[in-house]
Amino acid sequence: MSEADAISVRLADGSDSEAIAGLVTTLAAELKEHSPITPAYVADYLGSPGAHALLAVRGQTVLGMISFTFRPSLYHAADSCLVDELVVHPAERNCGLGTRLLQEAIQRARAHRCAEVSLSVMISNQDALRFYQRHGFEDQALLLERHLHDARIVPCKHSGVA
Repeated sequence: MSEADAISVRLADGSDSEAIAGLVTTLAAELKEHSPITPAYVADYLGSPGAHALLAVRGQTVLGMISFTFRPSLYHAADSCLVDELVVHPAERNCGLGTRLLQEAIQRARAHRCAEVSLSVMISNQDALRFYQRHGFEDQALLLERHLHDARIVPCKHSGVA
């Protein structure tokens, strides 16, 4: 493998917003849903305190992404890491990129002294459920959601509750 073929994992920045929005759109389409994600929203997310995204890249091409946040947890009296999305471009799947991204996010959570890493999986996404179980994640809780369809997309607020 030449150096040009090598895949690396790096922290995302604002210049990656379009590629990240594209990956999230791909994920939503695979789940037969729609995401209103835009590059501008991604840029704002990346500027939010505690919000991070790691990219798997080959040269300048983004192949996959994991997004996660560090947030205070009263129960643990320490920060918790919440994985929001993990998506790998369909043509690059089953080559270990998801594992690399997840392991790097977990390593960063450990370095940040988080008490836990948590995530949610769509009930219908059995492949993702098996992937996370292979990586040591256990069914510990039930995540309930209430979608607010009348909510408008607004930029992340960096200074408190909107």
